[in-house]
Amino acid sequence: MSACSGGMGEDAPDSQGEQPAATQEQSAEEGGMTSDDGGEMAMDPAANLVGPGCADYAAMVPDGAGSVEGMAQDPVSVAASNNPMLTTLTSAISGELNPDVDLADTLDGDEFTVFAPVDDAFSAIPDDDLTALAGDAEGLTEVLTYHVVPGQLSPDEIAGTLTTVQGEDVEVTGSGDDLMVGDAAVICGGVQTQNATVYLIDTVLMPPMMAEQG
Repeated sequence: MSACSGGMGEDAPDSQGEQPAATQEQSAEEGGMTSDDGGEMAMDPAANLVGPGCADYAAMVPDGAGSVEGMAQDPVSVAASNNPMLTTLTSAISGELNPDVDLADTLDGDEFTVFAPVDDAFSAIPDDDLTALAGDAEGLTEVLTYHVVPGQLSPDEIAGTLTTVQGEDVEVTGSGDDLMVGDAAVICGGVQTQNATVYLIDTVLMPPMMAEQG
């Protein structure tokens, strides 16, 4: 997976001890970090971030469990629950919004790309519509799983037509800080968790079939 590449392998240890300073500096510049035992190299969680809102996100949550570095330490449902911009999404996937819709274990059980609407995206939905959706377990599940794609896709490979867990396709266009997921703009994407790559988006996506019916 490209998002997890970039570290040095274990087949080139320095038999003389620590790496030369120049080599250490080069590794740091490439985003790698040496573990305490001198083993694997881990990539900087912020190395692949894209989106015009990444700086604001970093300023809002500079450290702790909800920061870029903090989210990389947890499964995606836990990481999302620690992010102050994803409180509504967290309630929706955890069974809090509707006890019959609890997707946390599913989302934590495999590798995914998750398009995560921020709280402002849910706030833009009329209250009556949001209440109706929350009470419809089947409809809520359809909407939530439409935001999830199997496998982890980094920003440089995300563009194109993707088949969601819900079953219908979503189109990702643009590149860099101008990525769009359907009609939603990516605020900050390429955010790593233990098992998923997350793209914070500014609009709640509706599956095409539901949009036509609505």
